[in-house]
Amino acid sequence: MTMPRSRLVDLTVTRYYHCISRCVRRAFLCGEGFEHRKAWIEQRLEHLARQFAIAVGGYAVMDNHLHLLLRVDPDVAPQWSEEEVVRRWLAVYPPPRLKLDDPAQVQVWIEQQLADPPKVQRWRKRLTELGWFMKALKEPLARMANKEEGCKGTFWEGRFKSIAVLDEEALLATCAYIDLNPVAAGLAATPEQSPYTSLRQRLKHARRQGQLGALSAAAKGSVAGSRALGALEESHWLCPLEDRRRQGGVREGMFESCSLGSYLLLVDYSSRIWREGKARVAPAVAGIFERLGTSPEYWDARLRQLLKRERLLGNHFAASRQRLQALAQQKGVHHLDNTIRLSTVG
Repeated sequence: MTMPRSRLVDLTVTRYYHCISRCVRRAFLCGEGFEHRKAWIEQRLEHLARQFAIAVGGYAVMDNHLHLLLRVDPDVAPQWSEEEVVRRWLAVYPPPRLKLDDPAQVQVWIEQQLADPPKVQRWRKRLTELGWFMKALKEPLARMANKEEGCKGTFWEGRFKSIAVLDEEALLATCAYIDLNPVAAGLAATPEQSPYTSLRQRLKHARRQGQLGALSAAAKGSVAGSRALGALEESHWLCPLEDRRRQGGVREGMFESCSLGSYLLLVDYSSRIWREGKARVAPAVAGIFERLGTSPEYWDARLRQLLKRERLLGNHFAASRQRLQALAQQKGVHHLDNTIRLSTVG
């Protein structure tokens, strides 16, 4: 039975959700001559990440489906003024008859909306909700695709899947799984060559800022290189991988001790496991496993389970059996379905 979204998204449990949306009939509506639509999705995703109180931690745009790792930041929206809420909503849903290039007309429209505080509060709430984020992402792209083909009808499946990511190892595995999707699908030889992924986007940003040297240094354990990448990620629209707020950073990242350089090594290691069946565990990768309290064997088994599946099952993902059991008890149920079988990996 389909579970209401209000029961699937519980911010007291986790703020991280792996969201998956598929094209109707699994048709290759973003492939087979329509690859440019992937760029549409990527551009729209960046636009929405700048407007919603929702951070994008990872994504992969495939030929017939889309993966997103989203973090809901409910404490951000209350800090916006009412006018900022209206301007953000206007950026997401501009009225068709409003001339956006006319500042005077736009200001009149904003003042009209500010005269209705309940409406502004509804918009503030919607700018923190996964459902509205996905709606704002998918609907315009469906209209653009239909216009391109001169047709009508549904582009996306009506309901997107959301998987609550419950612990740090599961979060890191979800990031890697999303970035490895094109490699697993045979669309790219290596993760860094995979187009329309968050990893490729992060590398492009590092290249534009002339920080590929810092990336290489950070991957070898350089503190200075890691610090440079931390500053680099502060200026990018994607959620920073490393949380450097204790070191003076402003934006909240996803991991306290995993820089972009270390993450690149981890994904490269994981892709070699998938492609070649074995890989050398670099010191930086071993350090990540040690901090997480896991091992290469457990990590390999979890990634293999994720990547070999055509569809991810369950609405929760935890690497810790105890975390899953505690949540089941909290919810008053016997058990919760996990996206992987913990019994096979410890």
